[in-house]
Amino acid sequence: MQATPSFSSTAAITSPPESPASTKLHPPPSKFNLQTSNSAFPLKLITSDPEAKWPSHLNPLQKLAASALDVVDHFLINQLDSKFNLPKPLDPAVQLAGNFAPVRECPVQRDLQVLGQLPSALRGVYLRNGANPMLSPAGGHHLFDGDGMIHAVTLGPGNRASYSCRFTRTSRLVQEAALGRALFPKPIGELHGHSGIARLALFYARAAVGLVDGSRGTGVANAGLVYFDGRLLAMSEDDLPYHVKINGDGDLETIGRFDFSGQMDRPMIAHPKVDPITGELLALSYNVVKEPYLKYYKFGTCGQKSREVSISLQQPTMIHDFAITETSVVVPDHQVVFKLSEMVRGGSPVIHDPNKISRFGVLPRNDPDDSRIQWIHVPDCFCFHLWNAWDELSSRGDKIVVVIGSCMSPPDSIFSERADPLRSELSEIRLNLTTGGSRRRVIAPGMNLEAGQVDKRRLGRKTQYAYLAIAEPWPKCSGMAKVDLESGEVTKMLYGEGRFGGEACFVGAEEGGGGEGWLMNIVRDEKREMSELIVVEADSMKQVASVRLPTRVPYGFHGTFVYSQLLRGQRLC
Repeated sequence: MQATPSFSSTAAITSPPESPASTKLHPPPSKFNLQTSNSAFPLKLITSDPEAKWPSHLNPLQKLAASALDVVDHFLINQLDSKFNLPKPLDPAVQLAGNFAPVRECPVQRDLQVLGQLPSALRGVYLRNGANPMLSPAGGHHLFDGDGMIHAVTLGPGNRASYSCRFTRTSRLVQEAALGRALFPKPIGELHGHSGIARLALFYARAAVGLVDGSRGTGVANAGLVYFDGRLLAMSEDDLPYHVKINGDGDLETIGRFDFSGQMDRPMIAHPKVDPITGELLALSYNVVKEPYLKYYKFGTCGQKSREVSISLQQPTMIHDFAITETSVVVPDHQVVFKLSEMVRGGSPVIHDPNKISRFGVLPRNDPDDSRIQWIHVPDCFCFHLWNAWDELSSRGDKIVVVIGSCMSPPDSIFSERADPLRSELSEIRLNLTTGGSRRRVIAPGMNLEAGQVDKRRLGRKTQYAYLAIAEPWPKCSGMAKVDLESGEVTKMLYGEGRFGGEACFVGAEEGGGGEGWLMNIVRDEKREMSELIVVEADSMKQVASVRLPTRVPYGFHGTFVYSQLLRGQRLC
């Protein structure tokens, strides 16, 4: 049995692989050596040591400043933290328990055991992103705070499979690994109340004297994955994407922070959309400090960026996802907002604003500004994820935008401790552009459905099915569901007692636009302490194969599949 990790100022995170073939550990590189090659930088899980020595090359002024700031860090932060009782969503003993605990990197492990027959058409790499903190938390920790780690399962001919997992080597991770201590504030777990203000002040003070470098980004790249223009991009909305190369042997290598050849200087949200017909990548970027709080833009198939469109919002809003149709982008402006002044009052800057009425904005995709955006109110609606949207005409000729999303209540339940249990209901939201009205219908009542996809070949067009995780008991997922969006019929595939997975990743057949496809997901058997990739036929919702993985894979976030044919055109820079 694996012990649940202990979290204290002296305890390292120890989640060893379940295979003897574990990653060889090496000391971290010298300060600010931002080389990302795996061979030069095999990462390990380490204890955050606030007493760790600063590099010897610092000048006398830097050494003096470093010592003074360390004293402030030790006494002030500890004193402020002692006055704050961590709620469950910020308690590392809760958030990193069991199979949410982090693991070490694992180099490529080949010739894995395969049960059943992998579909012959599935040739490529399944990739799943997630949060995997390299440093043991010294304060609060939210599930979304961990460093990005991508798990890759390569499927080849002859029913063969291999596995590897690697940290995405973000600028913050490289710097913290080099120094052996946490220096970048965690955006949710630590930025609350007066201690959050103090942590921000310490970070900026250390950056001002050259102890840390925040100019190359502060994000963790732990959420979304998209393959666009020959590059795998790992994303979280607090930074630019990171370009990760998929090597020929199935290993992963971080190329670096990707600014689209100098065209981007702002973060991108975690879920940009690739239009399956035009090949364009459409995205949003939000700012929590200054206006404009939101911008929309897109990239052509060769990576050329369009003009940015500033979208007017009254206050900065959490927008983790959005949707596209053939003609428009659909922007959610809901009730979870950023209010930095709440930190002065001792609270979190991420709050639920009950006085705000949720709305969706429908903006023509090719417009040069937001003058024609149409806002439509949808009361009591908070969608963390939107699965699809499309254009329709009603029987009266009204222009309708249909949005499919999972509506969460209470809206801030993934950020705050609530007495009411979280509900995530798959819903159809009809936005009438002619009348300005809206209607919301729960498609599958009585079920928590989250973390899923539609057939990406139909993104922005009407789809019959959505494939989602059965998020019960939250935050674990006990199975997958295929939902008929018109009839509400649900076909379940349950993992079995003590077995849990994550997002239902739909993989369509490489050629053609038919319904043939598969669902892929990494499942953890908590009783047998075994992780496996399962492959399920989407039409029948029957499992056809599974790949036994050589190490524990923590529960994570979002995934994608890249066919081998696409990898032949992979860009290396």
